[in-house]
Amino acid sequence: MDFRYNEDPLLFQETVRDFLAKECAPETVRAIWESKTGRSPALWKKLAEIGVTGLLAAEEHGGIGQDETTLVLLLEEAGRAALPEPVIGTAAVAVPLLRQLGGALATSFLPRIAAGEAIVAVGHPVSPFVEDAHVADLLLLAAGDELHAVRPADARITEQPANDPGRRIASVAFTPSATTRVADGERARALLAAALDRGALACAAEALGVCDRLITQAVAYTSQRKQFGKPVGSFQAVKHMLANVKVKLEYARPVVWRAAWSVAQASPHRGVHVSMAKLAACEAAALGAKNALQAHGAIGYTWEQDLHLWMRRAWSLEQSWGRSSFHLGRVRRAVLEDGLPIGPGTTFLGGA
Repeated sequence: MDFRYNEDPLLFQETVRDFLAKECAPETVRAIWESKTGRSPALWKKLAEIGVTGLLAAEEHGGIGQDETTLVLLLEEAGRAALPEPVIGTAAVAVPLLRQLGGALATSFLPRIAAGEAIVAVGHPVSPFVEDAHVADLLLLAAGDELHAVRPADARITEQPANDPGRRIASVAFTPSATTRVADGERARALLAAALDRGALACAAEALGVCDRLITQAVAYTSQRKQFGKPVGSFQAVKHMLANVKVKLEYARPVVWRAAWSVAQASPHRGVHVSMAKLAACEAAALGAKNALQAHGAIGYTWEQDLHLWMRRAWSLEQSWGRSSFHLGRVRRAVLEDGLPIGPGTTFLGGA
């Protein structure tokens, strides 16, 4: 199967990269971190203007009508810029969830999201916390085998500390009722399963950009820092250390693209493909954080050094939408219990 992109999605990705380089520089990220909400309505609005927030929304709702194969390219750029906006929860998860729910909720919120005028936070049993609940205009929350749409005013939102200032999390308590319930039983379980896969896929895509930026930061620093009259980046040990990260990244990228296709096509193996993507991408980002810090030496630990903007994001992405242990469990079950197909006529179990 050929997962190479044609020209249009790549041009869109380049547009978003140029936009974020201008509008989301490290000093902008730091300023947003220090704001009360950790979010910028002005930046969210600008993201909407170039089509990011409504990418998965239908044209009738003011969106672009694209699928996850394009979205992962844009999310990679979000990770590369350490963008502190709710693109994962709202643009990647809430939009298709609202689209599937349909009715008044979709009619009311999808155009507002596409216009950059609303944020929708999604809670899932895989995590005890809800990201961006403190700025949400609507909460989509699980309660047993039910899915509920809750107004923030009707919930008790308690913000929780996080190592990444760009990740704002909260515990959310509410009273489920017939008026808030929007799906139950098998339908609710299917919607929540799809939301989990989209959230994990989005984290994986962002992790690619984070890893790439960590490599860039490390290469730039080791090209300038000198020991024994030579740039430390010229030493073989440093080259190998950063090359190992690059190899991890390049092997993870097609796994993420494969998962994006599986999500877009509702493949029966969507879940395990997503878990493989999140494991691969987050592992690459974690190694990138470790090796980039080592390449920077003691200065890498300082607040003034920009490196920690991406290190913190690498760590927080691993914790979002299912930690590595959860996704490893899904892959293990698929391989050891289900016999995951790997190609025509072959499987991991008993295959040639």
